[in-house]
Amino acid sequence: MIWLVWRQHRKQALFVSIGLVLIAALMIPTGLTMRSAFVDNGVAACVRLLGDAELVPINIRSCQGVLDDFNNQFQSLATVGVLFFVLPLLVGLFLGAPLVARELEHGTHRLVWTQSVSRRHWALAKFGLVGAATLAVACVYGLGMSWWMAPLSQTGQFSRFNVYVFDMQGLVPIGYTLFAVALGVFAGTIWHKVLPAMAVVLVGFLGLRFALTILARPNYLPAETFSYPVQGPTHALNPTLGNWVLSVGVRNSSGELVQANGTVECPVGAQGPGGQPCGGGLLGPDAYNWQLYQPGSRYWLFQGIESGIFIVLAALLLFLAIRRIRHIA
Repeated sequence: MIWLVWRQHRKQALFVSIGLVLIAALMIPTGLTMRSAFVDNGVAACVRLLGDAELVPINIRSCQGVLDDFNNQFQSLATVGVLFFVLPLLVGLFLGAPLVARELEHGTHRLVWTQSVSRRHWALAKFGLVGAATLAVACVYGLGMSWWMAPLSQTGQFSRFNVYVFDMQGLVPIGYTLFAVALGVFAGTIWHKVLPAMAVVLVGFLGLRFALTILARPNYLPAETFSYPVQGPTHALNPTLGNWVLSVGVRNSSGELVQANGTVECPVGAQGPGGQPCGGGLLGPDAYNWQLYQPGSRYWLFQGIESGIFIVLAALLLFLAIRRIRHIA
């Protein structure tokens, strides 16, 4: 069975290997260049200086120029990483969907299943070997992208919670890829042709991804709140923490939201037009800036939660696919 599976999928293995080599040829040199500039240009020193504080004094905003220079130099490279956003879907379409559907569409399953190898043994061997190869590839490009994106993420230019950045690095590409392949396999046992199975992968994969991203991900853990006075010593929010800000606004002393989607900062004694208090007198003396956010320190926990959801769904789909195979004529 191992030899048979290899013979059937050696072309896909060759194409995937070539793709990984090309990606590595691009990512490794540029990643090393970014890491060298991160240290040599003083970015690492600024990140250490800013530390873990939510607010940093205005007098160290000089670091912002260093961070901006680094981001301007390398942020165009980050657009290349968007290609990784669709890789799990492509694997599901061109590897998962044909895995069973092509056998059924061409009728070759009749020959295979009338030999000494049982259907269950055939399914376990085929799914196991292809799944193991898929897992290895997903680990390489998911964790490899985490290594490559690390300098840009630390500067605050690309928060790791950004919808594209979160989805193309870390653990979640592993879960996405396994789910896409499993969905394609299961679809092939229902619709015995490749194109309908591919359509199911496309619709099901994108639908679940969007639903979890928009509805579930912000609520994996209860969000935290942070506030600081409108009037007082001028501070800036620390750009290097990578917090996922869900909502911002200004609240008055009773906690009522008086200005949404913005902040107000007034140095002590500052006045608005016509000598009015800062903010036009509408905010009140005890107004404060408020934000609802998921801390950047939860990044890997959120990665684990979301990848776990997709891995569990993938295991369920493969279990159902094996049961379906036992009843296919």
